[in-house]
Amino acid sequence: MRSLARRLGPLGLVLLFGVSLVPVASAAVAMPSDAAVSAAETSALTKINDQRVSHGLVKLRLDGRLAALARERAVYMAENDLLSHTHAGGLAVWDLMSAQGIAWYGAGEIIALNTTSNLTSSATTAVKSWLGSPPHKSIMLSTQYNYIGMGVAVSPTTGRRYWAGVFLKGPDRTGARATITSVSKANVSSKTAKVRIRWTGADTKLQILTSGLGHFQTSRRMDAGAWSAPASTTGTSTTRSWARGHVFEFRVRAIDKKGNAGSWKVVTVRT
Repeated sequence: MRSLARRLGPLGLVLLFGVSLVPVASAAVAMPSDAAVSAAETSALTKINDQRVSHGLVKLRLDGRLAALARERAVYMAENDLLSHTHAGGLAVWDLMSAQGIAWYGAGEIIALNTTSNLTSSATTAVKSWLGSPPHKSIMLSTQYNYIGMGVAVSPTTGRRYWAGVFLKGPDRTGARATITSVSKANVSSKTAKVRIRWTGADTKLQILTSGLGHFQTSRRMDAGAWSAPASTTGTSTTRSWARGHVFEFRVRAIDKKGNAGSWKVVTVRT
């Protein structure tokens, strides 16, 4: 375990659990598929977040950049058959973050190795071992991180499973969310219908540094044509007069104060 805040010095601790140091012949090592590796990493992340929720904390958000970094760390350890917080060139995980242009205000890393029979059980063993170590547990259940990446790799010579979990306190990078709450339609004449659409929104909550809801964007199209240019608004409803006999689609998405956009929510109205 290593943890670093911008004004705090690093702490160091490594964790071995369920390890046999008897070398395994390289011919006996069955390397896992990419799908198996991804599934194991997802399993470990889910188990960590389940622990956070059970302790009243907010789930950490998966950051693709951290996931790639954690995988890189795991692969480096596996290729060198060495459990270490130091990467190639003597770099620590926060050095790698800075080199990749990742903004961070605090960072932590937990690592482990085990020799369980498969990656699924390896994920369970790794998380269990971290939970059994107060310093590692303190990182997993910290209120000072909002993003995470998990990585695992198998040594091609010994078959040992090497794990790295990278934790980040950084700027909000998660889009806000919008929900369409109601749609009403009234025929005004034989040619026109009055349509009222309401929605709501919120920024996705992080454990720390949630930006907050900024505004919405709306757009519409008729009969599967081109979408209109998005219009920005802080309102939560609109009333439109649309020609009858058509199929209109209206969409809305929320954007937080950092500019992170959520997914479009679409409603179809037949006039």
